[in-house]
Parts: sequence; C-alpha cells; structure tokens
Amino acid sequence: MGKKIVVITGSPRKNGNSFAMTDAFIEAAQAKGHAVTRFDAAMQKVGGCHACETCFKSGKACSFDDDFNKLAPSILEADAVVFTTPVYWYSYPAQIKGVIDRLFSFCVGGKDVAGKECALITCCEEDDMSVMDGVRIPYERTVALLKWKSIGEVLIPSVLNVGDINKTDGCKKAAALADLL
Repeated sequence: MGKKIVVITGSPRKNGNSFAMTDAFIEAAQAKGHAVTRFDAAMQKVGGCHACETCFKSGKACSFDDDFNKLAPSILEADAVVFTTPVYWYSYPAQIKGVIDRLFSFCVGGKDVAGKECALITCCEEDDMSVMDGVRIPYERTVALLKWKSIGEVLIPSVLNVGDINKTDGCKKAAALADLL
C-alpha cells in the first residue's frame, strides 16, 4: 500500500533546478503507488510564526489564517514529508522558511507527528558542499525535534542556470529517494 507524502518546495523559479529534482522525485514516488501532495511555498501566502502560541486552539493550525492552514492537515495525515529547495544566500529561501517556522504549531498544539519519514532535496550555485549547511543543519535539527526519520538527503552543488541540473545526477538521486519510502 502506498504512503501519503507531502512535498514542500521552496523555489520561486518553476522551471529551475530544484523543481526538476522535485518533479523527478514525485514522478518516481507516484510510480511506486504513493499519493503525493505538493505545496509550492513560493506560490502560496505563508507568513512567519508570530509566537502567539495559540496553535490549534481555534481548530486550525494557526490563528493567523494563511495558506499554512491548508498545508497543516496534509502534514498531520502524511507518512512522509519531503523538503525541496534551492539554497538562497546560504540558507533556506524566505518562501519555504515561513512554512518551516510554522511547523512549531505541531509542538505547541500538542499534535503527535513523531515517526514520519522525511527527506531533503537541495541544490546550490557554488561547488563548495558546505554552502548547503544552512539548509542541511536546520533540516536535521527539525527532524530531531519532531522525532521524524530522515531517509536521505540529496545535496547537489554547482547548479545556477536553468537546466544545469541536467549536467548532474541530481534528478536521478532525487528519484531514488522514492525507493527508500
């Protein structure tokens, strides 16, 4: 039986390198019978956490009503969560950072999200792998805090221009993550 997977993207560039890896992962996951819900954070309206700690008190994840409240039920029901994003200025792009910050609502709201599988797919312009630490380390800390199980990380350097990902094995590695679910 297939799993429910939520894929959260961070790129505002629909035809970019991280989207190509996202598409490769989703295609492979669906081919294996998994149900995939895709949330393109850059095309949604998600603000940062207001630290009001009223999460789930009004029946929705956040008292500040934006598109995170559309995503939260899917995360609660998911067996796996996959984050796909480019690195912007040595960290997560602002578009996905709001979503990641709002994962705090599950902790404050007392929602048991432990045991989910997760993965990270990211790429960056530079050839120095440490450039991705600004995404990789917060991802790993998120996994630990939420008590999720990371099934893998795809970290692809040296891609800037649209299509550069095709000169790497990034899409192949992203698709291979579906084999681990």
